[in-house]
Amino acid sequence: MMFDTTMLSVWLAVFAGALVQGTTGMGFALIVVPVLALAAPAMLPGSLLIAMLPLNAYVAWRERHAIDLRGAGWISAGRLAGTFGGLWVLVAVPMAWLNALVGGSTILAAVVSLIAPAFTPGKMTFASTGLITGVTETATGVGGPPLALAYQHAPVATLRATVALCFLVGEIISLIVLAVGERLDAPQWHYALGMLPVLGAGMLASHLVHRRINQRMLRIGVLVFALVSGLVVLVRG
Repeated sequence: MMFDTTMLSVWLAVFAGALVQGTTGMGFALIVVPVLALAAPAMLPGSLLIAMLPLNAYVAWRERHAIDLRGAGWISAGRLAGTFGGLWVLVAVPMAWLNALVGGSTILAAVVSLIAPAFTPGKMTFASTGLITGVTETATGVGGPPLALAYQHAPVATLRATVALCFLVGEIISLIVLAVGERLDAPQWHYALGMLPVLGAGMLASHLVHRRINQRMLRIGVLVFALVSGLVVLVRG
C-alpha cells in the first residue's frame, strides 16, 4: 500500500479504534468502518474482520478470568446461524435497505435501554443477540451494538472480555463463510496486514488506561456507542 493522506486517515482510525475497543470492549468497527468505506470500500468487510482477530484475542486473554462462558456459548451458537444470513444479505439485499434496518434497529434498542430497568440476559437474549450480530457483522463489518447492549449492566471486565471472545469466534466464522462464498480475496488480507503495526500501537495504549473505566461511564459509553453507530449506518445508507 502506498503512503498518502488517505492511508494516514485509515491508520489514525485503526489506532483510535484499537485504543477505544481495548479500553471499553467495543468501538473498533464504529470508528474504522466509515473511514475505510470512503478510503477503500472494496476492503470491507474482509480486511476489518481480519484486523480485529489479534485485537479481540488480546482483550479476551488479558481479562480471561472475567469471561461469561455461558453467555458467550449461546451468542456463538446464534452467531453461526446469523453468519449464513449475512452472506445471503451481501448477495441479495441492496446495502441501503440493510443499512436502514440495522441503523434503525440499533437506535431503537439503545433508546429502549435508556428507559428500561436493569436486566440479566437469558439464553434466548444471548442467542438472538448472536443471530443479529452474525448477520450485521458478516454483511457490513459492524456487529458491536447488540453485544454491547446485552452486556451493558455487566461488570466492566466481563463486558470487555466476553464481547471480545464473542467477536473473535464470530470473526473466524464470518471469514470462513466469506472465503467459501468467494467474498474474501488476497488484497483484503494484504490490506489488513498493513494495518497491524498501527493496531498493535493502539492495543498497547489501551493496556495503559483500561483499568480506569468505571461501570457508570461504561454503560453511558455503550448507549452512546449504539446510538452513534446506528446513525452512522443510516447515513451510510
